[in-house]
Amino acid sequence: MKVLIAGGGTGGHIYPGVAIAKELKEKDSKVEILFVGTENGLENKIVPKEGFNLKTIRSRGFNRKAMFDNFKTLTINILGLQDAYRIVSEFKPNIAIGTGGYVTGPVILICSLMNIKTIIHESNVIPGVTNKILSIFVNIIALSYEDTKKYLKGVERKIIVTGNPVRKDLFNYNKIESKHSLGFDAQKPLIVSVGGSRGASNINRAVLNYLQKFLPADLQFLFITGENQYENITKQIDISAHKNVKIIPYAYNMPLVYAAADLIICRAGAMTISELAACAKPSILIPSPFVAENHQEYNARALEKVGAAKVILEKDLNEDILRNYINEVIYNREKLKEMGEKARSISKPDALSEIIKLIYKLIGP
Repeated sequence: MKVLIAGGGTGGHIYPGVAIAKELKEKDSKVEILFVGTENGLENKIVPKEGFNLKTIRSRGFNRKAMFDNFKTLTINILGLQDAYRIVSEFKPNIAIGTGGYVTGPVILICSLMNIKTIIHESNVIPGVTNKILSIFVNIIALSYEDTKKYLKGVERKIIVTGNPVRKDLFNYNKIESKHSLGFDAQKPLIVSVGGSRGASNINRAVLNYLQKFLPADLQFLFITGENQYENITKQIDISAHKNVKIIPYAYNMPLVYAAADLIICRAGAMTISELAACAKPSILIPSPFVAENHQEYNARALEKVGAAKVILEKDLNEDILRNYINEVIYNREKLKEMGEKARSISKPDALSEIIKLIYKLIGP
């Protein structure tokens, strides 16, 4: 069996594909898997590191505020269709799976037009424009949330709610060993701040001010800045004066970080929400206001609704509100435990196995 997986841009679009690929390989080592991404996406680092082959196409999202620039984008995406056709023709997959990002559009469209079996997975509550278009062409639409159905009209017969597939290695670590591995004291609470692969400047600014003004000696902090902002952040803080703080640009082993953390400050991408739920982690969520349809706030409110997270809108974010929210939960072990259990209550642990079943069902014996 040959499986093509298209997804890229952010970890939230890549890691579901990696989870699917690893599970397929575990079931049958002879399965051939090829990832397709773009040259500038994070997939160029993650996919090879996970041991899979990657090919790239030209693809770019449209900017609603820069219509003239979209003529160039249209040209790039037409070339991307040609790239996708070449890759698909050479690889000859039995099935293609789209896990999100601009690259998904050209690749899955070409596969559908070539009568190759196709599945798309929508990880957010509100589906993106690309998946709305692709829903007309594909064989199966896998959703993370029941509520997403109302945004996809006329394709109901294709829809299956599976949940969001998370990496199995999320469950391979324990807290004490993970804290030691990261260089922290296992007996002291650890807060982790992560703004995504490229970093989130407003979150980083608030966290930096919190660390410099408020962080007490009895708390530990892992500050994951994002690669683009690491140098700027480290110039603004004397790390030698903060023995209980570690600053790194990126964490490739997030399962280890999740295991070590007592509280996580982060964005509210769909993959992040699913991983927080799977790992039963309390969180302070700061949804990105720069995403289509404001889907991160919808994601964050799902955790807030069950009592698993505190939500701060970016327009309200500063070091003072951050300190108040941290202090509200970090010293209360019962509160942390309760928030973690409520996070786990919305987890869908069978999501990965459900998607694997769909793949085998679609391609037949």
